[in-house]
Amino acid sequence: MNSETNIQLEQAYTNALRRSFLRNTSFGIGATALASVMAGGKTSLAAPTEELEIPEWAGVVRPLHRPAKCKRVIHLCMAGGASHLETLDHKPKLAELDGKPMPKSFTDGQQIAQLQGQRDKLKCLGPQHTFAPQGKSGTKISSILPKIRTIADDICVINSMHTDQINHDPAHTLMNTGTSIPGRPSMGSWLLYGLGSETDNLPGYVVMTSVGGGQSQPIASRQWHSGFLPSRFQGVEFRSKGDPVLYVNSPSGINLAQQRRLISTIQSLNKLGNERFQDPEIATRIAQYELAFRMQTSVPELMDVSDEPQHILDMYGTQGGDGSFASNCLLARRLAERGVRFVQLYHRGWDHHGGIKNGSAVTAKLVDQGTAALIKDLKQRGMLDDTLVIWGGEFGRTPMAQGSGRDHHIKGFSTWMAGGGIQPGMSYGSTDELGYAAVENIVHVNDLHATMLHLFGIDHRRLTYRFQGRDFRLTDVAGEIIEPILA
Repeated sequence: MNSETNIQLEQAYTNALRRSFLRNTSFGIGATALASVMAGGKTSLAAPTEELEIPEWAGVVRPLHRPAKCKRVIHLCMAGGASHLETLDHKPKLAELDGKPMPKSFTDGQQIAQLQGQRDKLKCLGPQHTFAPQGKSGTKISSILPKIRTIADDICVINSMHTDQINHDPAHTLMNTGTSIPGRPSMGSWLLYGLGSETDNLPGYVVMTSVGGGQSQPIASRQWHSGFLPSRFQGVEFRSKGDPVLYVNSPSGINLAQQRRLISTIQSLNKLGNERFQDPEIATRIAQYELAFRMQTSVPELMDVSDEPQHILDMYGTQGGDGSFASNCLLARRLAERGVRFVQLYHRGWDHHGGIKNGSAVTAKLVDQGTAALIKDLKQRGMLDDTLVIWGGEFGRTPMAQGSGRDHHIKGFSTWMAGGGIQPGMSYGSTDELGYAAVENIVHVNDLHATMLHLFGIDHRRLTYRFQGRDFRLTDVAGEIIEPILA
C-alpha cells in the first residue's frame, strides 16, 4: 500500500464519526459484519493479506491449572423450568398427599412466585407420571422420557439443585452468568476467554433455539453475551430453520473476488483505526470480518446433513433443517466435531402453570429422542469422553398445585450431566420427601459452573477479568467443585 493511498484511507477513517462507526460495526458476526461481507457459494477461501492478520486467541489460561477432562460443552437448556417432579425426581410421598393441604412447615416464610397470595389454599399435586428404575444404575426416570431412560447408565442425575431467582429472565441470567445482575459475561464467553476456540472457520460459541409444548418464554440475546469481556467472545445465534445466519448468500452480481476487495478495503480502515485508537473492539472487528468470510463455506457445509447416514437421521428423528430440537441436537454434534467450544440449545416450552400432565408429556416428547441420540452419537464416535453435556432448566416447579399446573420453584430441582469427566450411572443429592427443598448434597448454580471449569482444567478462582476496579469471575465469590460426581 503506497503512502498516498495510506493517507487517503486514514483521511476516510478520520472523517467517519468514530463513535458511530464503532457502534454500528462491533456487534460481532451476527450483525453488521455478516450483513456486509457474507457471501454464498462453496468456493475456496482467499487468505487475508498478511498485514491485516491478527493473532488467533489462544486463551489466558496457559498452562492449564490442572489436567483437563473435556474440550467442549453442549448445554441443553430446558427453558421455562422443567418440573423435576415429572422428569427426574421420584416422590412417592407427594403422590400419597395428592389433593391434600401442603404442610405449612414447608412453605411458611418461603418465597413463592404466583402462589404467594394463596398460602392458605396450597394443596399438594402428586407426580403426574410414573417413575421406574432404569439400567444397571437403577436411576429412576419418568415415563415421559423413554429415550433418556435408555441412557440412564451414561448420565449423572443431580436432584439437589437450587437457585436464587424465581422468575425466568433473572434465573436464566444466573444460570448463564453466575449472577442475576445483567451485563456479566456468559459461561460460554468465559470459556472462550480462558481457552480460546479450536476452530478457525466457525464461531467458538453457538446458540440455537426451538419451541413447543408449553409457554414459549422469550430468551434475551444477552444470555449469551460477552458482557465486559471483548465482544469476540460472545455467542452467535444460528437460526435452526432456513439460513442459519442472515446474509449468508451473496447479493446478485457479487462474486468472491469483489467481496475480497471490499473486505480488504474495510480491513485497511480497521487497521488504521486500531493503530490510532488501540481499541480492542477494532481488533475484534478485524478478526470477525475474516471469520465471517471463512463462514461462507463452513456454514453451508455444516448445515448440509446429506452426508449423514440414514440410521443416524432415524436415531435423532429428523432429516435436519426443520427447526426442531432434534435437528439442533444433530447440528450440535456436527459443531462439536468441527471444534466449536460451547454449544447451547434452548428448547422454549417447559413453563407449565396449567395442564402440566399433558403439557410436560408433549414437551418431553419434543426433546427426548434428540437428547438421547446426541449422547449415543457422541459415545459411538468416541467424543463423549471429552464432551461435557448438561441438561436442565433455570429452576424447577412447586410440589403445590397451581390449578392443574405448577408454579416456579427455586429451592430444589434436577439436572443431569454426562461425559467429559463425569461419573456415569449415578444420582447425586436429594430433595425432601415432597420435592420442595434440596436437603442432601445441595448444589448451587455457582457449584455447577465451578465444576464445569474444573473439568476444563481451570481453577474457577483464578479465571478472572479486571473491570471497574475489581477482579470478576464466573462464580463471583462462591462456587465449590462437586467432587463426588467426578470420574
